[in-house]
Parts: sequence; structure tokens; C-alpha cells
Amino acid sequence: MEEVKKIFLVCGEPSGDLLAGNLVKAVKKINPAIKFSCVGGAHLRQAGAEIFYDIKDLAVFGFFDVLKKLPLFFSLKEEILKKIEADKFEAIIFVDFSGFNLRLAKAINKRIPAIYYVSPQLWASRENRIKSIKNFISKMIVLFKFEEQFYQQRGIRAEWVGHPLLDLACPTMDKKQLLETYQLNVSKKIIALLPGSRKQEIRILLPLMLKAAGIIQKEMPNVQFIIAKAPNLDMQLYQEECGKFPLEVKIVEGKTYDCLNIADFAIVCSGTATLETAIMQKPFLIAYKTNWLNYLLYRPQVKVPFIGIVNIVAGRKIVPEFIQYGARPEKIAKAALELIKNPEISKQMLADLAQVKNSLGDTGAANRAACVILDSLSRTRQA
Repeated sequence: MEEVKKIFLVCGEPSGDLLAGNLVKAVKKINPAIKFSCVGGAHLRQAGAEIFYDIKDLAVFGFFDVLKKLPLFFSLKEEILKKIEADKFEAIIFVDFSGFNLRLAKAINKRIPAIYYVSPQLWASRENRIKSIKNFISKMIVLFKFEEQFYQQRGIRAEWVGHPLLDLACPTMDKKQLLETYQLNVSKKIIALLPGSRKQEIRILLPLMLKAAGIIQKEMPNVQFIIAKAPNLDMQLYQEECGKFPLEVKIVEGKTYDCLNIADFAIVCSGTATLETAIMQKPFLIAYKTNWLNYLLYRPQVKVPFIGIVNIVAGRKIVPEFIQYGARPEKIAKAALELIKNPEISKQMLADLAQVKNSLGDTGAANRAACVILDSLSRTRQA
């Protein structure tokens, strides 16, 4: 009987857990005998992986949050190294979470093949980390075509598989059913608020979005608001913030794509959600804010002119961005009203978003990534 193969996988945030869970399903579909042990969350658990360590406390928001959690990260790194030493893993797969994963890769030092899925955004900031990838990563599997070129130009093996969100970003409920479930008025426009998946993002961005929503509603009474709640966060966190504003808003648990499906417009936290909104073909704007000291520390490191991945992929600003000092409720509300009231502007944005979506490749990215991983491991065993 063939020996059961084992793979270790490390992600650190909900967006990485979503993509990692999809990848594990694809690998196990090809070879059900492979066992995964993971630093991960609900999506990896649902995919049938063993959760060695749950990510619920790992997400960080800014430099000082990283400092506070350094003892946790050091401890986790040592636990993972002991696990790898004790068990015979075929490989380790890193999913994003570069601050932790690249340090772990250095400590492992290619004792087992190290594969990176979901590239760190080195093309945006901290390109000096490219040395760690060159020295300690066996294979890069990237989601954007320009990332493949970025790595190959620097002498690193990278393979573009397309973006897995093309398969994942789809609604799970009928529009009518969702409207009835959350008692939404079919005759009113719907604006979806996507304030992020980290606790600190909700504390900073949700009040900002709710203030903007209040201004929009005064100008346009025939509108209603829904919040796409991240499943990894407590409902109380959202209710506390919403309770500070005299605005009726529905909080929808763990159904981001359904929220976007019924929305006429969205206000979205920078990150994976901007790409999800683009794939769902909804007009939107991007808002992001952190505390001022974090902003002053990180801003000089950023080399790209935009923060939204849709604008980076497009190579120009197709979606308005309201960042840090520019992220003011009045400005956000004014831009939202202009887009909602002017169908021609929204139509042009949707055409631009369609081009971004088309540039992401074909569906089936996770399956292609699984094939790359298994082929890479097969070649390693034969070498």
C-alpha cells in the first residue's frame, strides 16, 4: 500500500484561509490520500485539513500590533519547527502572511520543499524580501500574470495559475430569498458596506462608513444599507459600532458574495474584498485608514501609486480611493452619490472592472495550483 503523504500549510488571515481551503480541496480531489496539517481556520477545517493551530489570534493591523504579538509569533514558529522535525512532511506550503512565513522559511532552510502560494506583495513594498524567496523558497505559485514576470525577471521560478476567486466569488442564495430573510425593501437601492475582516479595521473603518452612509441617506432617502460581516469576528463588535449611529442597517453574517449580489453599490475596505467586488461586477469605492503612526511608518515603503488591487491590476485608477487623511465621510459620501446618480460613470467603471476580471485568467486556478504542487513534489522525489 502506498505510504500516506503529508503536507504542512501555513496561512495567517481569513483571506488566506479561504484560498488555502480551496487549494486543499483541489489537492485532495486529485490525491485523497494526502494529509494536511495546517496553521489555518474554518475554511481549511471544512476542507478536511487538521488544524495544528487556529489563526483567530494571528491577524495583525499595523506595526504596533505586530510588536504586541511578537512573543506569540516566536512561540508558534518554534512549535511549527518541532512539528516538522517530528513528522515526515513532503513539503510546506506558505499562503501569503509574509512577515511570519518568510522567517519560518529561513528557519526551515529547505530541509523540505517550500512552496509559496499567494505571493507577498513585494512589487508594492519591501522588495528586499526577494532575497529570502530566492534563498529559501523552491517554487512560487502566483495569482496575477504581472507577478510571474516580476519574479522571473529576478531569477526566481514562478508559475501563474490565475486567480481562485473567479471560482469562489459567487452568491449562495437567491436574491429574493436574501431580501426576504433580512427584510429589505425591494423598491429601495442597496448599498453594501464591507469594512474588512480584522477587529481593528471594524473599529476604525465601520464608523467611517456609517457616517458616510448617514450623509448619503440624507441626500438620497430611497436607499438602504447592509454590512457584510466577517464570520471570524463577533457580532457584538458590529452591533456596538452600529449602535452609535441613528441609521437602520442590516448586518449579514458570512455572506459577502450574496451582499454584493443584491447591492447596487458598495463601499469597500482595501484588500481582497476589492477584487471580490470587481469579480461580482458592482460599482464601488475604496476606503482605508489606520492609526496615523502606522501610516507614517508604512507609507514610505509603498512603491505603487494605488492601494486597491483592482487599480494596480488595471494600471490606472478605475475605482476611487479614499486613504488615511483623504478617508473622510463627506468625501466618501460625495463620491458615492456621484457614482450612484450618474449611470454613465458607473457603466464605465463596470466596463473597466470587466477588463480586470478578464485579466485574472480562467476559472480552475486552485486545480492548476494543485497540479503544479503535486508535479513539483513528484519531481523532487525522483531527483
